[in-house]
Amino acid sequence: MPIRRICKYGEKVLEKKTRRINFRELKDELPGIIADMFDTMDAVGGVGLSANQIGLSLRLCVISIKKEDSDDLRIVLVNPELAEKDGIMSEEEGCLSFPGLFAKVKRFSKVKVRAFNEKGLPIELNAEGLFSKALQHELDHLDGVVFIDRLPFLSRLKLRPVLMKLKSRWKKMDESKLNAGAKGVKGVK
Repeated sequence: MPIRRICKYGEKVLEKKTRRINFRELKDELPGIIADMFDTMDAVGGVGLSANQIGLSLRLCVISIKKEDSDDLRIVLVNPELAEKDGIMSEEEGCLSFPGLFAKVKRFSKVKVRAFNEKGLPIELNAEGLFSKALQHELDHLDGVVFIDRLPFLSRLKLRPVLMKLKSRWKKMDESKLNAGAKGVKGVK
């Protein structure tokens, strides 16, 4: 499956809430979109990717978390919604739409998410730690919220000059031109 170009900060598709998926309308296209999303995310070493990050206004995201003691956790979430939240954590976070930029973001330490899987079956996920952070990050994307929107106002102001510099570099980036075998390309996270 092809690697897709990842939309970068400043592109309008990242600022808008995505539309819910109708399985009947997309049943033939959905498997290909999901495969492209996993291939794209894997090629750049990401943990999660939402459909609007590849230019599609669909309430769809994929998450892949590496586990040492068992198989990697690879999840497809269609029309996900945050059902419960608890606790607070503040950790460094990055985003594929902001390559090379990291910031400390406050998130809930535990969440419950309800969604459908790629077959249209309902699923419920309880998560904490990195998995909780990844779920919240991707759900934010689907609601048109990027991780820097979660920063305090003064932090966002301080980031402005850095973002302007990075934006010009990001315009030249196109992940779809990466070699399909180049997993985890250095400097693109």
